Amino acid sequence: MAKYFECKIRYEKQITDPNDKDCGKLKKVNEVYLVDALSYTEAEARIVKEVAQYIKGEYSITNIKQARLAELIFKDDDLCENWFTVKIKITVVDENSGTERLVPETLLVRAEDLSDALKRFKDAFKDSMADYIITSIAASPILEYFNSISN
Repeated sequence: MAKYFECKIRYEKQITDPNDKDCGKLKKVNEVYLVDALSYTEAEARIVKEVAQYIKGEYSITNIKQARLAELIFKDDDLCENWFTVKIKITVVDENSGTERLVPETLLVRAEDLSDALKRFKDAFKDSMADYIITSIAASPILEYFNSISN
């Protein structure tokens, strides 16, 4: 099972939106990226390698935390840039006692918007034998996922 780490990066970014009154100025921003890694040390090394390609100048890693994600739903060739957190509760039956309980799981879905995230989630789970309840779908602060296969 993959371990995912959310890495928060802080750096100065030039504002390029022509509708913004501060267009052309530098602004400190915090951005969140997701990497898969075996440890915090590997996650730090991977995020440094990845962001060095995109961020010019100084930056700092302000936080790395393990993300408790059961699964990521996305396509490698997908052009969607948004990530959504889908929280579900799966019905699990205890084989010894025969009792049912609801187990919470969190998934990350790349999609255009909330309705597309719901559609993509349902498509991914259409053949699932497990009963589940969707408890929430929300936009995620994650900007990009860097998987170990792409390296």
